[in-house]
Amino acid sequence: MLEAQAIDLHYGAAQALRAVSLKAEPGKVTCVLGRNGVGKTSLLDALAGHHPVSSGKITWEGDDITVLRPPERARRGIAYVPQGREIFPLLTVDENLKTGFAPLPRGERNVPDDVFSLFPVLKGMLHRRGGDLSGGQQQQLAIGRALVMRPRLLLLDEPTEGIQPSIIKDIGRAVDYLRSLGRIAIVLVEQYLDFARELGDYFAVMDRGAVVYSCSRDNIDEAALKRAMTI
Repeated sequence: MLEAQAIDLHYGAAQALRAVSLKAEPGKVTCVLGRNGVGKTSLLDALAGHHPVSSGKITWEGDDITVLRPPERARRGIAYVPQGREIFPLLTVDENLKTGFAPLPRGERNVPDDVFSLFPVLKGMLHRRGGDLSGGQQQQLAIGRALVMRPRLLLLDEPTEGIQPSIIKDIGRAVDYLRSLGRIAIVLVEQYLDFARELGDYFAVMDRGAVVYSCSRDNIDEAALKRAMTI
């Protein structure tokens, strides 16, 4: 399980996160919702180790990882699909996927079959450069690269942003499948409420760097959730 406990994060004098607490469990999807600029990406950066927290604690599988750097977290099974995808445009699809080998032992450095069963379009584009793919295809590539790492925690930052509806459905099916495996904890940052509502097991709405509403699928209050989204 991932557990963030009352974490603060600052960029210089500006405070981006304020006492944020969050949990993510294997086989569950934790959705982080809110408008632009409320701290959602800062939260994922903190969980992935891309920016140090100012206070609070982050534990993963029972270990304190608060001060670990991104490569150390990757070796512990934490994969991050950032907003904007950040694939390598001059590398081929095959080469982009293989960049996910970095944290793996040599014996596990192969592309899992799940990558191509979830995103079959990639198999026919292995020798095309990443920069020649459409935005939706690049998003599938970015998620596929993360899956190459055999993650036990998958952090997804707005995977539906700027993506055509057919590929949004493919991504939704992929997230649902990964949850069904029962061994991957997923944190999904999303502004598209309907997409999150279909997939989420737990919900946290952020505003001004803090969690202002949280619930599980079982006790969700739709009116309260929508109010929190429009604060």
